[in-house]
Amino acid sequence: MSASVKSLLSTLTSRGPHRVLRGNLAIAGQPGVVYTPESGLGLPAVAFGHGWLTGVGNYRDLLQHLASWGFVVAAPDTERGPIPSHLGLATDLLTSLDICTGVRLGDGEISVHPDKLALVGHGMGAGAAVIAAAQRKVAAFAALYPAPTAPAAETLAPDLDIPALVVAGATDVSSVSSNAFPLTAAWGGDALLRTVDGASHNGIIEGRRALAALGAGKHEAKTARTTRALLVGYLNYTLLGDKTYRPFADPETVIPHTQLVDPNAPQEEEERPKLSIGTLAHLLRK
Repeated sequence: MSASVKSLLSTLTSRGPHRVLRGNLAIAGQPGVVYTPESGLGLPAVAFGHGWLTGVGNYRDLLQHLASWGFVVAAPDTERGPIPSHLGLATDLLTSLDICTGVRLGDGEISVHPDKLALVGHGMGAGAAVIAAAQRKVAAFAALYPAPTAPAAETLAPDLDIPALVVAGATDVSSVSSNAFPLTAAWGGDALLRTVDGASHNGIIEGRRALAALGAGKHEAKTARTTRALLVGYLNYTLLGDKTYRPFADPETVIPHTQLVDPNAPQEEEERPKLSIGTLAHLLRK
C-alpha cells in the first residue's frame, strides 16, 4: 500500500473545495433535494436513492460531501414507507436526472453535462438505481451496502456494461440483508466489491430514523467517512477521468480500512438472523 493512496483517502474524507448550495426538486415537480457546487458549467451529476424507511435527510452529510467535490447531487424523497415501490423509486431517480440535465440550476450559473451522469443508492436505493440504470445509460454506478429488491437487481445486472463500485459492510456482507455478492458477480461491466472493515449495512444512515425502533444499529462515523471517500474517489476516476484517483477503481490497489472481495469465491456459511430488517419490506411485498 503506497503512501499516496493513504494520502488520497485522507484527503477525500474531508470536504472538497466547493461551497455547497441546496435546492428543492419539488419546484420542478419531483419531491426531493438537490445539492450543487456554488457554480460551474458542464458538471457531473449523481442521482441518489435512499434506503428503506429513510429519507434524504438521513444522508445530508453524504450528499453535501459529494457536492463539495464538484458533483450535482439529486435525491428523490419518495417511497419512504414500510412497503415501498422499488420501481417507483427508480422512476424518480430518472426524473431527478432529467431535471438536472434539462434546466440551469441555481441562478443559471450551474449546468450538468449529459454524458457525465451516475446512479448511486444505499440499501434498497441501490437496487432501485440498478432498475433505473437498466432503463437509461449512465457513465458510472455505485451500490452502497445494497439490499434485495423486487425485481431483483442481480437479474438486471448482466445487461449493464457500465463500471460499478459495490461497497458492503464486513460484518454483514454475507447476511440476507445484503445482495452484494450476487450483484457484483452478475454485473455485465467492470465491477469492484469492497467491504469496509467493521461496518454494517446501515452504518452510513445519519440522524434519527424509523429503523431504530426495529433494532437497527447506530450511525457509524468511521464507516460514513470511508464510504464517502471511496465513492468520491471512484466517481472522480470513472465519471471525470481524473487519473489521480485511478487506485479507487483498480482491483490491485490496497485501500486502508477496506478489503477487495472476489464475489465468485466460496463464502463461509454464517448463521442467518431470524428476521433481517433490510429485507422486511421485500418479504411484505410477496
